[in-house]
Amino acid sequence: MSIIIKPLVTEKMTAMTEKLNRFGFIVRPEANKLEIKREIEGLYNVTVVDINTIRYSGKNKSRYTKSGLITGRTNAFKKAIVTLKEGDTIDFYSNI
Repeated sequence: MSIIIKPLVTEKMTAMTEKLNRFGFIVRPEANKLEIKREIEGLYNVTVVDINTIRYSGKNKSRYTKSGLITGRTNAFKKAIVTLKEGDTIDFYSNI
């Protein structure tokens, strides 16, 4: 099973990519930095210099509707910020 779930393509991550050559990914919660590094280097043929990981817990959400109060919970996830070697880049839009 793959460790990387999906790349993060947000306005904030795009700005970070242009300035600092950093890319964001949503990864499996049990993955460690060595596994993430191995998978990214294998998938994208780049050299990873540094990895920072952040764990987000799920949050309780509720909203009022015509039929009453609806409550739910957002998913917990783990985010990896990957710094690449100078000159390397990842193109997420190449296969569209």
